[in-house]
Amino acid sequence: MTTLRIILGDQLTSQISSLDGVDPQGDIILMCEVFAEATYVKHHKKKIAFIFSAMRHFADELRGIGYEVVYYPLDQAKPIVTFTQAVEKTLVAHNVNQIIVTEPGEHRVLCELQSWSDTFNLPVDIRADTRFLCDHAEFETWSAERKSLRMEYFYRDMRKKYSILMDGDQPVGGQWNFDSDNRKPPQPSFEVPDTYQNPPNEITKNVLSLVETQFPSHMGDTTGFHFAVTAAQAKVALAQFIEERLQYFGDFQDAMIQGKPWMYHAHIGLYLNVGLLLPLECISAAEQAYYRKQAPLNAVEGFIRQILGWREFVRGIYWQKMPGYASLNFFHAKQDLPAFYWNAETKMNCLHQSVKETVENAYAHHIQRLMVLGNFALLAGIDPRQVNDWFLSVYADAFEWVEMPNVMGMALFADGGVLASKPYASGGGYIKKMSNYCKDCSYKVTEKNGADACPFNYLYWDFLDRNRDKLGNNHRVGMMYKVYDRMDDNKKRAIHNDSAKFLKNLDALPSDC
Repeated sequence: MTTLRIILGDQLTSQISSLDGVDPQGDIILMCEVFAEATYVKHHKKKIAFIFSAMRHFADELRGIGYEVVYYPLDQAKPIVTFTQAVEKTLVAHNVNQIIVTEPGEHRVLCELQSWSDTFNLPVDIRADTRFLCDHAEFETWSAERKSLRMEYFYRDMRKKYSILMDGDQPVGGQWNFDSDNRKPPQPSFEVPDTYQNPPNEITKNVLSLVETQFPSHMGDTTGFHFAVTAAQAKVALAQFIEERLQYFGDFQDAMIQGKPWMYHAHIGLYLNVGLLLPLECISAAEQAYYRKQAPLNAVEGFIRQILGWREFVRGIYWQKMPGYASLNFFHAKQDLPAFYWNAETKMNCLHQSVKETVENAYAHHIQRLMVLGNFALLAGIDPRQVNDWFLSVYADAFEWVEMPNVMGMALFADGGVLASKPYASGGGYIKKMSNYCKDCSYKVTEKNGADACPFNYLYWDFLDRNRDKLGNNHRVGMMYKVYDRMDDNKKRAIHNDSAKFLKNLDALPSDC
């Protein structure tokens, strides 16, 4: 009798729990390129290509060390549509007595896996994903003791648990968080080192051709595909970041420069999220760079906080709050997602640049996502479901467990404060400070109202006004309501009229791009 061990497309590491205790002589490993997973939202072509190529390379690695791997590629005559169909097909050909799989990263997939025991009349062992540093039970225990959940306190406990950047029971440098040092404006003259580039081999080239053929209407193209597709390559990408960009990551992690999409970021989220890199190896690499005096503390701490703090925290929120979390809509937002989120055709240069780079690279860094793309969706009242689908579709690192809390909680405040204590809303001044986008924009960031005014400026105040019943008692927003209340009636009327006109004609706005 045989155990069927299933590896999903974001579980590409030999340390995945579904392989614990594997018998190379008797067990079968199943991997499958599932059509429904590539199409339930229209994933970016580079994202699909990355996952499929990494899967094929990992399957070959497993075969190379003696495992029997059943692999269903998408480019066969009858592609597999669902995970259940892949299992059913495998069971016909093999005498299997149990199924072992590591829990998936999306609630809807977990529901499918949980049905297998009845569907196939077999025991199904759904194991915890031990790649993460805080399991579900630990997060439940931590959160049960608190009235509100805030990442900063979770992060401190994780630092202590794993003894990261610690001096005894105190943080190295005397403080837990150096985020206030990490908001320097951009310097367009900077020579930003290029991101890791991996030329496609034959396996990847075949996948690129497949993706262009099978998914012609999806965002982007596969031209210039350069992602790592093996663990060995991902380690090189991590080392390159530590060597060339980490030292500047802290100071300029929020900065945006037109034509420089990668900046000083690591670009390893996609590798972490599919298993090509593991969290502690990334954390350790950065920590050692600090102790070698290769990078300053504010850069190293900021990088580690994203993995040890934020990444683990949003996963905890996702699994604790699903499935209801997906349908939250605190502001009752219902505006449709504008077409320019797909084609970049807008006069607003910050949005044009952020979407253009997303289309080209299946990547934008966190401030582009939060304070440009997310901020606009928040101020314009875009339907959270449509915003979630878009973010999940277009970024190579986007899986629902990490995407949804960032969008629902951080960008849109659609969860009403579960994840963040206030909406991350701003006018055009923030974008002017942190980028050079405004210089080439058709709108004037210094204008507050009128046809030439930056839409962020009046949309910000209109957002506050129309949501006063929900935000008026939020102590972190109260000061802005005092500012609004001091405006005269003509000013308030202009804000309302400009916003109404802009939102009414959102998809009809002319483009200079």
